[in-house]
Amino acid sequence: MTPQAFAKAFHDEKLSLLSTYFTSSDETAVAAEIAKMGLSQEQMETLKNVLGLVLDDTFYTILLGLDGSASIGGVQQLYSVFDESGTRIGGEGDIEAAAYEQFHKADREN
Repeated sequence: MTPQAFAKAFHDEKLSLLSTYFTSSDETAVAAEIAKMGLSQEQMETLKNVLGLVLDDTFYTILLGLDGSASIGGVQQLYSVFDESGTRIGGEGDIEAAAYEQFHKADREN
């Protein structure tokens, strides 16, 4: 798996979570809580945007943390990430660059 595919998988997971939260009121605890709020369509869109930003920040920070560019739980170090075939995913800075493309640059172009 390439760093680009790895970062894209995180971005795809973000989109999947958002979809689940806002289309299936009983599938997850988050969706159930959102359904109970009784929000207007405008409020739902605002909440969806806020949760999207939260997930962007979360996944982006995790990816940078794995690449040694940010701390995870106050510990900053480079982690080695391998796919199931034993191939290392990226080197120092590769995951960070791919994460930026997925979570910042791509969002600005859309």
